[in-house]
Amino acid sequence: MVTLATMNILIFLVVALVAIVVFLYNRLVRSRNRVDTAWSDIDVQLQRRHDLIPNLVKAVEQYASYEKATLEAVTELRAEAMRATDVRDRGEAEEQLSTGVQKLIAVAEQYPDLKANENFLNLQGELAETENYLQFARRYYNGAVRDFNTLTETVPSNLVAAAFDFAGRRFFQKASDDVANVPLVKFGSVE
Repeated sequence: MVTLATMNILIFLVVALVAIVVFLYNRLVRSRNRVDTAWSDIDVQLQRRHDLIPNLVKAVEQYASYEKATLEAVTELRAEAMRATDVRDRGEAEEQLSTGVQKLIAVAEQYPDLKANENFLNLQGELAETENYLQFARRYYNGAVRDFNTLTETVPSNLVAAAFDFAGRRFFQKASDDVANVPLVKFGSVE
């Protein structure tokens, strides 16, 4: 026969267990939402970069019409980056796009009139600023993913994560799996 004290202990344990599950569930949801928000920040910067590139291509095209292959390559790389949906694929596509933009800037360096063009200089500055914002957004996202993945992999939150189908997320990284920095576009000195 169950005594009143035993019944109270069982009720307390059930309530405590439910409270722990609710606490861990809410913590997982907050962490997942932080990851989603961080990805949104990256997406905004990538979209800004994608919007700047056609203008940069047009500016270079006016001065360097025979560099058509470079201009077409950057345009195609931009399209590929915009089509990528998976975090890993997007990271690889964006790395290739950064390399393409670097080549485009190198082409521009060969044209003194273009280097002195105010529109080109403004686009170059905006692109550099976007790359910096992207680097910060990437670091924040990867930190949020690290924290979320830690919650989904450590006891006892991993039990709640498994019960409610919380899955770990991928880092936004280069194809080389280097998570140190977003590929930065390096501009030569403008005189």
